[in-house]
Amino acid sequence: MPKISVILPIYNAANTLSQTLGSLQRQRSADFEIVAINDGSTDTSLTILETYAQKDNRIVMVASKHLGLVAALNQGIKKATGRFIARMDADDVSHPDRLHKQQTFLDQNPDIALVSSRIQCFPRPHVAGGFRIYEAWLNSLCTPHDIAREIFVESPVVHPSVMIRRVALEAVGGYRDFGWAEDYDLWLRLHHADYKLAKVPAVLHFWREHNNRLTRSDDRYSAANFLRAKAHYLSQSPLLADRQVIIWGSGQFGGRLAKCLSDKEIESVAFVDVNPKKIGSTRQGLPIVGPDQLHAVWSQNDQPLVLAAVPSRGARGPIRHYLTSINMVEGRHFLCLA
Repeated sequence: MPKISVILPIYNAANTLSQTLGSLQRQRSADFEIVAINDGSTDTSLTILETYAQKDNRIVMVASKHLGLVAALNQGIKKATGRFIARMDADDVSHPDRLHKQQTFLDQNPDIALVSSRIQCFPRPHVAGGFRIYEAWLNSLCTPHDIAREIFVESPVVHPSVMIRRVALEAVGGYRDFGWAEDYDLWLRLHHADYKLAKVPAVLHFWREHNNRLTRSDDRYSAANFLRAKAHYLSQSPLLADRQVIIWGSGQFGGRLAKCLSDKEIESVAFVDVNPKKIGSTRQGLPIVGPDQLHAVWSQNDQPLVLAAVPSRGARGPIRHYLTSINMVEGRHFLCLA
């Protein structure tokens, strides 16, 4: 049995599938299979897949009516035989060393459950400024510590770039559909179960940018549903045993976060803001205090978890610096969200 099973869901990917399959066939690692799930494609994807499968016995074909990504992924995992499960999308490209380097990393680091890599978006002329900033942020997070620190900011790894130990994937229940992004949900479940995520610090995955990306067309990937996912897993954190928080950020995002947490029976006791026009007023019936008042409010309320909920990228650094300067420890006394 191969050590690695590459799970490749396919739905109407005729324009890119040959490039994807070619990049997998050129892998340095020889010990893998490609479990390709044709999820009810209506274009020529199936014909392309059959042509490749006839010449390459590493390709295991799974036929299905169109059930959607989560069902296709779970179908593929049931068919897979490898102890390492790698993901791939039918419009992306893998570096020839990807599977070899990721398997080697997991073999050498038995405490790591999932390994990704740095990524590069392509074609570059189609990659807008905001997405390049996201790419740089993703590539800055390689260690388990960095990924855990940022996991409630945004999805810290790119789904089709990962390789995960099958035992860890099965231990947290595989892929699930809760109405938000299935990959981010899996990362949060792994984090909640104290599994470690890491990256090989090299670009091993090329992530295609296009307007039909599910993150743009499927409501599961909306900002509102990402916030619901964050609130759901925050509510299960041992850091919230006292069921209270202080939210740094009284703007729209902070207010939405407070509402989502309230739905999970987490009480917000105050908001923090640096805007002097807001300090001294209220939001949702709660006081808005300045940073200089935070420590007093924190102490008076038995030190509830502080959630830095200012979505601006430039704000997280100064907030982290300030909270650290008043002897708060990130991951124990405060977390950053966006």
